[in-house]
Amino acid sequence: MYSTFYVSTTQCMTCNNEVLKTLGALQGVFGAEMDRIDGKIVINHTEEVTREQLAETLDSLGWKEIPQGEEQGQIDYNDPSLWECSL
Repeated sequence: MYSTFYVSTTQCMTCNNEVLKTLGALQGVFGAEMDRIDGKIVINHTEEVTREQLAETLDSLGWKEIPQGEEQGQIDYNDPSLWECSL
């Protein structure tokens, strides 16, 4: 199954690599792809890991999910991450 998360697009490549590495180490995750232009992460996983667990992992890494279905004017897709890159 696939789970899609919409996130900020302002992360650096080092942050991206850390997120993909952490997600890939989770039991039940086959892989993840990050689309920085559209601000989304698509994770390929089994039922061993839930979407909620994946969301918690992303949140702990500073990648807060942007809720969908709201008016686009209310969402800042370029909002910086919680961690802000130090490079």
